[in-house]
Amino acid sequence: MLDSVRLRLTLWHVTVFFVILLGFSTGTYLFVRAHFLDRADGILRSLGSATISIMRQGLSEGVPENLAARKALSMLDFPTHSIAIMNDQGDLIAERPPGFSARIPWPAGARNLPTDRKFRMFTVNASDDTGELRRIAVQRVVMAGKTYSVLTSRPLTPLLGELNMDRLVLGSFVPIGLLIAGLAGWFLSRKSLAPVLAMAEQARRISAENLDQRLPVLNARDELGRLAATFNDLLSRLNSAFGQQRQFVADASHELRTPVSVMRTATSVTLEKADRTSEEYRNALTIVDEQSRRLSRIVEDMFRLARADAGRLAMESRPFYLDELLAETSRATSILAASKNVCVELPALSEASCYGDEDLVRRMLMNVLENAVKYTPPGGRIAVSLTSGNGCHLVAVSDTGIGISAEAQPHVFERFFRADKAKSRKDGLKDGIGSGAGLGLAIARSIAEAHGGSLVLRHSDQQGSTFLATLPAKAM
Repeated sequence: MLDSVRLRLTLWHVTVFFVILLGFSTGTYLFVRAHFLDRADGILRSLGSATISIMRQGLSEGVPENLAARKALSMLDFPTHSIAIMNDQGDLIAERPPGFSARIPWPAGARNLPTDRKFRMFTVNASDDTGELRRIAVQRVVMAGKTYSVLTSRPLTPLLGELNMDRLVLGSFVPIGLLIAGLAGWFLSRKSLAPVLAMAEQARRISAENLDQRLPVLNARDELGRLAATFNDLLSRLNSAFGQQRQFVADASHELRTPVSVMRTATSVTLEKADRTSEEYRNALTIVDEQSRRLSRIVEDMFRLARADAGRLAMESRPFYLDELLAETSRATSILAASKNVCVELPALSEASCYGDEDLVRRMLMNVLENAVKYTPPGGRIAVSLTSGNGCHLVAVSDTGIGISAEAQPHVFERFFRADKAKSRKDGLKDGIGSGAGLGLAIARSIAEAHGGSLVLRHSDQQGSTFLATLPAKAM
């Protein structure tokens, strides 16, 4: 039963409220009790001080002590209070009401009090059958050269009755307050957790088939609203990832189906007639070889991208010189570009030491350069540059190609994306440059990011495009 968050919140609410109520009630009772006792003690002190003043005046006028004491008591009329005056030997001189002192035992230590102007307060039980609890104020004072003890007293029963009533009232507030706190806590927890229940119910209905649905956001400014918004962002990313996965599978199926279809068509047409010449068989095998190479390249690229996504791209990092590698890939690209009458320009490069997987970086540079050759028309040129600074190397590849449309630029690094699919496939088959599957730039970016760098499209227009690759100069 305690598995319910609503019940736990209610119990916590009741517990906290109980501690607050108990502390408030106890503090209030102790304050009222101290206030009542202070008021009662103040009256006892005032009554004792008045008794001493009247008796001292009578003694100063030469009145005998017993008469002065009785006169003092007769002038004070407090029906609920008792007064007794005794000499230093403990003999009773006067009391009011009569017989009072016989029922009130002297508090321990009261007979040995110092003769000062301070009253000492005591609480004792009456020695008669009633056992009444009384409050006593005692002061020893010197008057006319003799020492007297003045004792004033009052019963605490009325005061305790008031305190008991206050305690009963305050005590009754605790269960009533807890009941109200429990009901309020249950209502508030139910009201507060209602959005959570709604989100849970909606989340239960969301699956891979309807990731476009979102959790309800009742108040975007509170914590639950921010939680729902966070989950909705997560669902958006999952929906995008699932969409990319579905698109990847569809594109991969299409790209893999094309060479397979070409090979099956070539072999079927060749095998339809039994008396084919050796040249016809050679042509058919040439087509099969070209398509199988293309198919192998696509599968290899897909495998490399899958390992990069899983963070398991195999890297054998070691120091190498990026300027030498860039010169090597530029020379290799020049051979491919010569068939299209495209010039690859590479200025003199400064020494640039780098750390990483040289083979993967070579693949990245070749993919970018082959992409530039593919989309540069005959008579165009490709400019390659290398600059170093701030602990990294910048490789820029610029071409005078047909450029990339503004709509296509955000997608150039997506897998299987081609700005002109028909043209790229045709050129890929004719020129032997790349697989024509739209994976080259995606692989190049994954390699750059695996090295802690980046690959971006710096700009592209009708005059050409520029890709910028960044690689760290030292190990990360």
